[in-house]
This record gives sequence, structure tokens and C-alpha cells, in this order.
Amino acid sequence: MHELAYPLLVGLILVALAFDFLNGLHDAANSIATVVSTRLLSPVMAVGFAALGNFAAYWIMGLHVADTIGKGIINKDMVTPGVVFGALVGAMFWNVVTWLRGIPSSSSHALLGGLLGAGIAHGGFAAVESKKTVETVIAIFASPMIGFALAMLMVLITSWLFRGFQPRRAEGVFKSLHLVSSAAYSISHGGNDAQKTMGIITVLLYSTGNLQGEFTPPEWVVIACYLAISLGTLSGGWRIIKTMGTKITPLNHHTGFCASTAGSIVVFSASAMGIPVSTTHAITGSVIGTGAARKASAVRWGVAGRVVTAWFITIPMSAAVGAVFYVLTRMF
Repeated sequence: MHELAYPLLVGLILVALAFDFLNGLHDAANSIATVVSTRLLSPVMAVGFAALGNFAAYWIMGLHVADTIGKGIINKDMVTPGVVFGALVGAMFWNVVTWLRGIPSSSSHALLGGLLGAGIAHGGFAAVESKKTVETVIAIFASPMIGFALAMLMVLITSWLFRGFQPRRAEGVFKSLHLVSSAAYSISHGGNDAQKTMGIITVLLYSTGNLQGEFTPPEWVVIACYLAISLGTLSGGWRIIKTMGTKITPLNHHTGFCASTAGSIVVFSASAMGIPVSTTHAITGSVIGTGAARKASAVRWGVAGRVVTAWFITIPMSAAVGAVFYVLTRMF
């Protein structure tokens, strides 16, 4: 165990909660871009709606993802406060860079990169827990492709099912379904993403001898993390909302429902398996899938390509920053 002065421990916990807040701010677009771009809800109502969904995950979701982040990526016995600090700074740095440029990159994989970079800088590659790390890396590529395929399939199936409906009636049905699917995605987002910070705080408490009993997030950590991500979502992420809701492909209530539903299926499934999947990747792949289901030209592939490029460089960039800041802690 690593001794750490109480003020420094509190400071690191606050940094972790700041990352959680930034995660909500950065990823607000994931769950509300479709309802904002289709004018189903006003921007203010949408962020409030999404924030409630984020916190509602407290009563619905398990804690499998928190367990993975806490001890499934880096060996928990090799984690130090310096590793936690490096991981958080690496992730926050990349989140801010992509947020300023309006690029919907993954907060999840930024944290994964920061944790890997700082952990390897501290304990070498022996510190990496390969099983869950490999599963998470596979999910980087699988989640958007599954979201893409599910959304495309849903557009085709629902178009066939509603082929005999009057357009106005079909629009009314999809309007209601779109709202429900957006709520589901908000819950899945909160349940997967808030747990990443829970895992970080839990392993920090464990590494400093402040975790009693089993390796599981204390109740106050769970509540604090859900509250932080909800407040971040409430602050909105307007730059990214514009990219997600209008720049990739035009959306309506039908395609918005299909995208949100497909994304929810991907994220809920990953959470059940304890995989810290990217909610950004899942919904982006789903949005592209709805456009491709209509016609390939409905997707602005240049914008989509810029988004995908950011996905590929997220982990190495945040890992490099995480490693640098871990090394800096060794100087003090």
C-alpha cells in the first residue's frame, strides 16, 4: 500500500470527479444529439432529460464496468496514486482537445489510454491485465460496427412494418419511440461511463489502504460519480452535438429512434459483460448506419472519416500524456 496524505487523497478524488464531469460534458451529445437535431426537445430540455437518465442508471445498472476499470486493465496491486493521477490527466487532456475541435472521440478510451500509459510507465507491460484489456480493445472496433449493422437493420425493418401507415401517423409513433429510445441511451451512457470513474476511485482507495472489505465501490463513490456525470451532461456539449446531430447525416424521428435504440443495445450489452465500451463509438456507428440504410450518399463520409481518425489516435495520445504526467509525479 502507498501512504498518501489525506489532502492529496481528497485532491485526487476531486480530479477523478472532474474527469467524470468532463465525461458528461463531452459525451452529452451521445444521448441528446438526435432529439435536438430533430427538434423533439429544446437543447435545454434535452440536457436535463439526459442528465436525469444518467443518474437513473444508479437504480438500474450493476457495477461490472467499475470492476473492470478498477482491477481488470492494470493489476490493482501495481496501481499507485501517481498512476491514477497520470491516467486522469491523460484522459482529461484528450477530452478537452477533442471537445474544443467538436470531435466526438471516446472518453472511455481516453481513460483506458491514460491508465495504460501511466501503468506501463510505472510497472512495465507486466502490469497490464491482458484479458479485459484485449476485450476492451476489440470493443473499440466492434461496437461501432455492431451499432452500424443494428441501426441499418432497424431502419429497413421498421420501414417495412410501417409501409402502410399514413406519413403523419408514422411520424407520431416514431416521435414517441424516439423519446423512449433517447432515455434508454441516456441510462446506458450513465451506467457505463460513470462506472469508469468509480473504478478509478476504488483502486485509488485500495492502493492507499482506504478501502475496507471487498474490492467494490463504496456507496458514496457510486452516488458521487453518477451525480458528477449528470451535472456534466447538464452543462451540455454543444460543439459535439452539432457534429453528431447534423454533420454526419440528416436525422428524423424514425432514424433517430433507430440510432438511439441500436446504440442502447450495444452499450447495455457491453455493460452486462463488464466491458468499458465507448458510448461515442456506439452511437456514431449507429447514426452512420441509419444514413447508409437510405443511401450511401446520405452520409457525409468526410466528417465520418475525421471522427474515425480521432478514434484510432485516442489511446496512444492519452497514453503518452498519462505516462508523461506519471513520470512528473516521480520528481516530487
